[in-house]
Amino acid sequence: MQRHRVAVIGAGFGGLFAIRALRNAPVDITLINGTAYHLFQPLLYQVATGVLSEGEIAPPIREVLKRQDNVDVKLGWAQHVDTENKVVSVSGPGIDYTVEYDTLIVAAGASQSYFGNDQFNDYAPGMKSIDDALELRAKIFGAFEIADLQTDPEAQERWLTFVVVGAGPTGVEMAGQIAELAHRNLPGQYKHIDPRKARIILVDAVGAVLNTFGDHLSTRALRQLHLMGVEVELNTKVVDVDLNGIEVESERGHQRIPSMTKVWAAGVAAPPLARQLAESAGAETDRAGRVLVQPDLTIPGHPEIFVLGDMMNLAGPDGRPLPGVAQVAIQGGKYAADVIERRLRRKPEPKPFKYFDKGSMATISRFSAVASVGKFRLSGFFAWLMWLAVHVFYLVGFKNRFTTVLHWAVSFLGRGRSERVATEQQAFARRAMKHYGDPYQLVRAAHEADAAGQINPAPTDADVSAGMPAEKHPAGVAAPEKATVAPEKATVGK
Repeated sequence: MQRHRVAVIGAGFGGLFAIRALRNAPVDITLINGTAYHLFQPLLYQVATGVLSEGEIAPPIREVLKRQDNVDVKLGWAQHVDTENKVVSVSGPGIDYTVEYDTLIVAAGASQSYFGNDQFNDYAPGMKSIDDALELRAKIFGAFEIADLQTDPEAQERWLTFVVVGAGPTGVEMAGQIAELAHRNLPGQYKHIDPRKARIILVDAVGAVLNTFGDHLSTRALRQLHLMGVEVELNTKVVDVDLNGIEVESERGHQRIPSMTKVWAAGVAAPPLARQLAESAGAETDRAGRVLVQPDLTIPGHPEIFVLGDMMNLAGPDGRPLPGVAQVAIQGGKYAADVIERRLRRKPEPKPFKYFDKGSMATISRFSAVASVGKFRLSGFFAWLMWLAVHVFYLVGFKNRFTTVLHWAVSFLGRGRSERVATEQQAFARRAMKHYGDPYQLVRAAHEADAAGQINPAPTDADVSAGMPAEKHPAGVAAPEKATVAPEKATVGK
């Protein structure tokens, strides 16, 4: 007799914790994820600034779940959910396939939002993936190297100006780490520039940094950023971004900030899969594309479909949607697993999902953080120690925790950055793939053309990996007009 089939889309916090909670349940789980690793997204900024390696925050999924026999891990991007026939259509690397389910858990995370200005992405990468973090690492450390070569003072200043858009936790942490690099880690290593003269500018359209933390902690964070030399521009709206700078509007009027390195940490939106799922199930979405769910985290009319984390819209006790933080996804994953197991064992379903807010934290610099936990508002060194403990606790795997603590010791107690290696591919590969198209799709199209009677040989995997344009290939397979790049279409994984 076939066991109950549970399909899980996404190996972020929600999907992973749901799967772990079902380890003893009489179910067969199929996990669909766009990458082969689980990503600890809160520490991406430390990969981008050379504190940690990508492997320390992204353990392989198969290694994490190797002792759980009821899980089948599949690489691919969920493209479509047929809610009537209970089938998920998936696009893998060069191959399409389908996954049937009895119960579906959708925890595909969020994508970066540019508020209708997606063209900004060309020059201001977001902070949602390992690819983003490695690109930013190459750009940040590369900016100091290129500035050291400049003889024109204006060009040198442009390379030493870093603009971070968004004064939430990610933006504040990113600006703080770039400031630490410039003022503490890099001075004395360059002959022709003084890294301490770098400008780090934090921009946000709202009137406070860390505005969800309350006035007291927001003021503390702002003061610490000023002490570190970060220029904070609040009530300032970004209106354009190009290769050489960024344009903003504020009470002072229109202004252009020359800068070669821009970081976008300003907003998130649900991935396209959320809207497709909602349309198929007859559900509603909010302005950010999140699916409105019932108190048991299921879609109205579809008790077999759970939506978790950044993809769901569920009102909290204050009437506002629950925040897109890790704890909401973790608790939601455990709750969904409990509901599934109770149904299979014919037990009464639990009470509606209730989120327990364990607080919010953000680090500003070494030895300085802010923490809002219940009624307590903490800042400074003690809050920083709490931040360290919490993040070590939620890192997956003992090895990751151990090496992370070692790297923190190198960076925070000493003056080194153990992960400063950056390559040209990291800096330029994303835009190259966007221009030429998905390499897997190009290779597959070439082989299909060859099988259909194409005389000239199809391009090899090595050709495409080397970035050879499709127009130059002997097979003459043209790239699609609107190329779909793997990271952009990856609707799974948080």
